Amino acid sequence: MRHAFVLALAVLTAACGGGARQAGEPSATLITVDGSSTVFPISEAMAEEFGSANPDVRTPTVGISGTGGGFQKFCRGETDISNASRPIRPAEIEACRKAGIEYIELPIAYDGLAIVVNPKNAWATHVTVGELRTLWAPEAQGKIARWNQVRTAWPNRDVRLFGAGVDSGTYDYFTEAIVGTEGASRGDFTSSEDDNVIVQGVAGDELALGFLPLAYVEQNRSRLKLVPVDDGKRDNGAGPITPSAETVRNGTYQPLSRPLFIYVSRKAADRPEVQQFVEMFFSRPDLVREVGYIELTLQIYELARKHFAERRIGTAFAEGGSQVGMTLEALLARER
Repeated sequence: MRHAFVLALAVLTAACGGGARQAGEPSATLITVDGSSTVFPISEAMAEEFGSANPDVRTPTVGISGTGGGFQKFCRGETDISNASRPIRPAEIEACRKAGIEYIELPIAYDGLAIVVNPKNAWATHVTVGELRTLWAPEAQGKIARWNQVRTAWPNRDVRLFGAGVDSGTYDYFTEAIVGTEGASRGDFTSSEDDNVIVQGVAGDELALGFLPLAYVEQNRSRLKLVPVDDGKRDNGAGPITPSAETVRNGTYQPLSRPLFIYVSRKAADRPEVQQFVEMFFSRPDLVREVGYIELTLQIYELARKHFAERRIGTAFAEGGSQVGMTLEALLARER
């Protein structure tokens, strides 16, 4: 009789997941986040703060697989939140629809894509959008290999390019803004979904030029040199503009400024711990600034909070993909 009772108790305990959670022990529930390496520092900062403030809940895990890779996981139902440095694409919308994954699109910060060279580079004091196109267009592969082919006053030395991997929203945005077609570029450059790899590559090569989110430059000021960009237009400031929190926020650093997003699974949004975590993206702009990004306006954060509270499904960007030249004012108009 006693043996039968113990056996029954063991079966019941196993069925319930190993017994009741002890006081002070984190719950088994885990918030899973993946996607953009650009958004990673923001979500990681939010996750660490969330874990400190909620010791009874497991700290969210934040992965880096690029915006495109993140959406692939998200649309398979593998993650609760997808970090994105561009709006969701039509093909990704369709993948989520087929899998029955509904999502809430939330803008969370603003960013500038920086053009960087090695600190020993004394010649690249500024660059034009046209010169960047000359360097990065698909037809440049195998032909444009030296600095003086871009500008004759530059040295007759190799140019070595570093940039985001093809699964990255940063790559998508850069190619749309500079080349004119999302995903179109030369293929003979060193690429990575991890922006720290680009930092290391440019920092270690006098002849390098790369592009990466401004926040990664702010964290590596002594290792990288910013190159001001001239878009050739007069409506947003004359001449070369250096990326900074101010020039990104006021819209003068163009066309390399963009909004950043998180996409929250509609199913996961009903979990209390997910609600608490998402709320931090609206209420802690200090953490956005702390990791080197530009916070949105209070109006946009309030609209995002309202959209989440109402479980507003879908995207404000029906055309999908990168939105070149979108200012904070334009983003506000979209969110309304």
